[in-house]
Amino acid sequence: VRLEESGGGSVLPGGSLRLSCAASGYAVSSVYMGWFRQAPGKEREGIASIDRFGTTLYADSVKGRFTISKDNAKNTLYLEMNSLKPEDTAMYYCAAGYIFTLRSPDYNYWGQGTQVTVSS
Repeated sequence: VRLEESGGGSVLPGGSLRLSCAASGYAVSSVYMGWFRQAPGKEREGIASIDRFGTTLYADSVKGRFTISKDNAKNTLYLEMNSLKPEDTAMYYCAAGYIFTLRSPDYNYWGQGTQVTVSS
């Protein structure tokens, strides 16, 4: 099982980024998947999750600005991030598991992360 994130980078406040997470070794359609982030000195935060049927769950900190989605044919998870703020700066991780939750201990497989920096 392998997860590989991409799409991170530096962006101005108010800007947008789209993160991707390519999965191999299993089908994204068969598991629950989530996006997490961790800023320096802070705990890892679950921000979005999607179940096998496309139902989504968001943390209040990103609700209305971020959108999680997946393409089963490409076996890829996405996170569309709009109206980015400096406080969104963090390392972003995708993860896969068997429970529909934003709690990181409930996820079994993790990518290496991609850095997102929001700064003027």
